[in-house]
Amino acid sequence: MLKQPSAGGDDGSGFTPLVVVELAPDAKEEAVVWLTRKISDSEQSGGAGLSVQQLWSGTAETEKDNPNVFLVGGSRQRLLSGAEDLGLFKEFNDGSMRAFTCANRDNFKDFKGDGDGFLSMAECQYIVKHELDSLRAKSETHIPGYEKAKLYPGKSIIRRMQSKGILVQVFPLHETEELKRLSFTWYKKVKLSLQPLDEIRHYYGEGLALYFGFLEYFTFALVPMALVGVPYYLFDWESYDKYVLFAGFNLVWCTVILEAWKRSSATMAYRWGTLSRKKAFEEPRPGFRGVLGLNPVTGREEPLYPNTKRLLRVYLVSVPFVVLCLYLSLYVMMVYFLMEGWALSLHDAEPTFWTTVLTFVPSVIYAVVIEVMNLIYRYAAEFLTGWENHRLESSYQNHLSIYLHFNFFNCFASLFYIAFVMQDMVMLRQSLATLLITSQILNQVMEAFLPYWLQRRRNKKMMRRARKRASPPPAEMPLADQVRLEADMSTYLGTFDDYLELFLLFGYVSLFSCVYPLAAVLVVLNNVTEVYSDAFKMCHVFKRPFSEPAANIGVWQLAFEAMSVIAVVTNCALIGMSPQVKSYFPESETQLILWTAAIEHGLLALKLILTFVIPDVPKHIQTKLARLEFESLEALKKKVRARSVGCQSVCPSHGQSWW
Repeated sequence: MLKQPSAGGDDGSGFTPLVVVELAPDAKEEAVVWLTRKISDSEQSGGAGLSVQQLWSGTAETEKDNPNVFLVGGSRQRLLSGAEDLGLFKEFNDGSMRAFTCANRDNFKDFKGDGDGFLSMAECQYIVKHELDSLRAKSETHIPGYEKAKLYPGKSIIRRMQSKGILVQVFPLHETEELKRLSFTWYKKVKLSLQPLDEIRHYYGEGLALYFGFLEYFTFALVPMALVGVPYYLFDWESYDKYVLFAGFNLVWCTVILEAWKRSSATMAYRWGTLSRKKAFEEPRPGFRGVLGLNPVTGREEPLYPNTKRLLRVYLVSVPFVVLCLYLSLYVMMVYFLMEGWALSLHDAEPTFWTTVLTFVPSVIYAVVIEVMNLIYRYAAEFLTGWENHRLESSYQNHLSIYLHFNFFNCFASLFYIAFVMQDMVMLRQSLATLLITSQILNQVMEAFLPYWLQRRRNKKMMRRARKRASPPPAEMPLADQVRLEADMSTYLGTFDDYLELFLLFGYVSLFSCVYPLAAVLVVLNNVTEVYSDAFKMCHVFKRPFSEPAANIGVWQLAFEAMSVIAVVTNCALIGMSPQVKSYFPESETQLILWTAAIEHGLLALKLILTFVIPDVPKHIQTKLARLEFESLEALKKKVRARSVGCQSVCPSHGQSWW
């Protein structure tokens, strides 16, 4: 476990710091005192009922240290009651997953004694975060010391302080020993085995564990595609008629793996207790702005923003911006084709080794430009989505994912143009290989090598400072230095970018891999290194993120399924364009188009049938969920009967004599 604070003292209550709350260095003292009192006050008094200690009591250890850094924890009983309030699912003695209740705690499998170790640290930190987010203003009209930071009854205090810059950050602390064990089993030991998904979920929560589970599943699902594709590539079958079979295999593959993943994710979500968990009522985002009004659902006063204004911003600003970006992407693509034509003309005029190398240069430059444009567009999309002023975080994330249209167009427009306008399969193969390899190299440099180098520098600097202050040097980093180090780490912004990368790789494999069968092999190799680089980043580069309960991969499931539908259309069109298929329709191109469209519609219908035939949740899990629902209804009936019997004994019926 984490060490006790070296400054601030230990009150003897076994205080374990779970979360760091950092306010601005120049925050007004009355605001700091007011917030810490709110955190420590009892729930009956409108507080969170948590323990809070200042990291540096009195003055900071160095001039650069922020004195307004606080450690927040909670008693075991407080955390257990918080787990009940949140409806956390834990394993029952009969093996089923049930919502935890303090009254029934002895019937849960891992509950021993007073409950020590029953909740994981990630769950404890999630409970603390929920309690901090639940701090509400009562009669206060503004944050003390900040008259312009207005408050109203029911307003979230933490969100208001974040939006006004008074609260800098709130983040959970790493647990040093557990992180070492996880790192060793996860990425420090090179091995041919599955990832420790249960340990990842225990430390980081279900949302991140599901991402790594999907990454692992996607990698294994690519192995059959890679095994089929390698012979095609090694035997150098330049006759693209041979790839009709590979395209057909591609069609079945991209449908089956997505349906099978739904079942796999449902199994994991049930095991982790999130499959049947009800989603908590969502509060407004910290950056949400509007005119103060009455929320018809909660009855509380809070900012309200007309949906018509939001739609005007979307359709009059955001949509035209996306169209402009698509036009720029199209213009860059045309420039790339001009460069490609120039390089090919030089090679045809004087074929040498250097002119052969030159033919690859335009594709490499274009791949780099695509990555740069995607990065710039991502920042612009985040700004526009925030400016659209979405009330809920889920709405914000869903609208942000809509901007995927540009990433899709930017990465695949040139390949569609080469395949269906130029109909040059040799050039399509070369372009696909160059784009895929270049993007993977850039991603590995940006996501693995650069963060690793920066973090090593940061760790060495922090350890040198710790050795200078301590005599003799400590065997491990003191808590104060750990907080300093983690406070300076980059904030993990969620799994959006990670899923986006997998989404684009899935597109490269499913759309055009029939003309470049080695694509699946390259993606498998990329995913293997991605597991290790992402694991290292989570353990040593980013702050520890708060646990986010999740039952599936959310909107990304729809994105991957949409890509698989496009893959059906694309592969059918490539099959229809092959000379082998065209030879069956020598006189009528119209018949060829009609037959291709008919087969494509038939495959889409088959895909739809498979979606309904293959259940998303395995049968045995459906049975367990149904049994749990039945038992809940029976318990409710018994409670209602007991209440009615008690009411009859106190209040006799009208037909009964009072005498």
